[in-house]
Amino acid sequence: QEDLEALIAEFQTLDAKKTQVIESSCPPPSPRLNGSLSAHPEKDELILFGGEYFNGQKTYLYNDLYVYNIRKNSWAKVEIPNPPPRRCAHQAAVVPTAGGQLWIFGGEFASPNGEQFYHYKDLWVLHLATKTWEQIKSSGGPSGRSGHRMVACKRQLIVFGGFHESARDYIYYNDVYAFNLDSFTWSKLAPSGIGPAPRSGCQMAATPEGSVIVYGGYSKQRVKKDVDRGTLHTDMFLLRAEGAGKEEDKWAWSRLNPSGVKPTPRSGFSVAVGPNNRSLLFGGVHDEEEEESIEGDFFNDIYFYDIVKNRWFPGQLKGPKSEKRKRRRGRQAEAEDAGDEEMEKRPPQGPVEIVKEVVAEDGTIMTIKQVISGPGEEKSESEEEEEEDGALSQQVKPCPRSNAMLAMKHGVLYVYGGMFEVGDRQFTLSDLYSIDLHKMEEWKVLVEMDPKAQEWLEESESDEEEDDVEGAEGGEEEEESSEEESEDEGGEEQHPPVQPAEKHADYLARTEQYWIKLARSNMGPDAKEKKVVKVAHAMVKAFYEDSV
Repeated sequence: QEDLEALIAEFQTLDAKKTQVIESSCPPPSPRLNGSLSAHPEKDELILFGGEYFNGQKTYLYNDLYVYNIRKNSWAKVEIPNPPPRRCAHQAAVVPTAGGQLWIFGGEFASPNGEQFYHYKDLWVLHLATKTWEQIKSSGGPSGRSGHRMVACKRQLIVFGGFHESARDYIYYNDVYAFNLDSFTWSKLAPSGIGPAPRSGCQMAATPEGSVIVYGGYSKQRVKKDVDRGTLHTDMFLLRAEGAGKEEDKWAWSRLNPSGVKPTPRSGFSVAVGPNNRSLLFGGVHDEEEEESIEGDFFNDIYFYDIVKNRWFPGQLKGPKSEKRKRRRGRQAEAEDAGDEEMEKRPPQGPVEIVKEVVAEDGTIMTIKQVISGPGEEKSESEEEEEEDGALSQQVKPCPRSNAMLAMKHGVLYVYGGMFEVGDRQFTLSDLYSIDLHKMEEWKVLVEMDPKAQEWLEESESDEEEDDVEGAEGGEEEEESSEEESEDEGGEEQHPPVQPAEKHADYLARTEQYWIKLARSNMGPDAKEKKVVKVAHAMVKAFYEDSV
């Protein structure tokens, strides 16, 4: 802990040398996950702060600030004196006060080897109009944590949950704090009723009436020495302020039992609040045991929750209007309409809880609790894809991922970065996609993934092994030496080194099985293997054609 604090102090000393605001146009930010992407309340801009990157050997943390201009599709880096220390898994919330304020709370800093963690409990505000950072020092706030959730609700910031991990132990939280944006004071809430169990990484959204919704999340408990029990939560709660504002400190928890089609169990999903009183979640991962290792099923789907109707439903791409009309005339369109009506009229069924346990190689027991409130639509979706001969599968979509960064502006959802895994390798992304949620017609690629930015160093690799195994591609030795030099310099930037383009062929081959698995999961168990492979290759081609 002392070593980490010294390292953080060293970085802050470097940051303190910045004395003026410098804004410069730049290429898209380097790959990262667990940062924050926020929409400017007055301008057509998105603000990216912080995040992390892991290349198999070293963990990089960031505290840089980037601004994405929506109209110009361009990035700028904004260097502001005295920023918050480097971090990831923090929370950010924007309020429109005084030209816009970006509030940052908590998060974590990791040692370069990723084995030690420092959890922040500091609160910062970025004044967007004046481009100044300010640390708000107020007692009585939450303890240090990451993986928590924070939303702006009326004139308060509401913080819920999260976790704290040390070398010896960990703890998950279900406490609730409110920060008053007028008095700049913290208060710990003591809601009545039965609330959510401790968790991190949940979905949290504020309603127009000033209540807060909590869904899902992840937690683990130590059941005996060296054995942890993990739980993917799928329950849902409402935190409501009672007394219509007369007693601001009086809150109550109640459990929600929504209708519709709930998201499949997952962790690492990203959240945003969309138009028409709908919150949404995107992507995530569901870990499953396969033989001697745990394989993650990554998602790129969207689920909407209608706050007014208390109903979940999956987001379905409609395709461009002109193509849709040609493709879905006659019986298909009638059948779809009938299916939609039937789904709307179907009476809600009683919730059924399904509990599964998966034991990992290291002894971790994963408990997956899923509450089913109505029949799913998997069959009709797979049939539709078969009928349309894979047309929708070949549409542009973000690749499946977890821990991406989301922002909403003018009813358009923006998805940046995140990561997915292939075997033991983690691929961190730097692409940017958008989709108009009013139309739900198609995804647009704003920034493509750069395969040159992909890098993975095996833990056990020595210099000799790297020469033998990877040096054959050429240029590796120089890149590794340049990496060592940058580490020794301890400079301001922590951008990872870039891989040569030739390595992309190896990267593509390693991901082929991933795409086949994804195609099979979308097409259903009855799909012929030949067609599954064909669709998988079409998906790969659509995703990589501009970078191969």
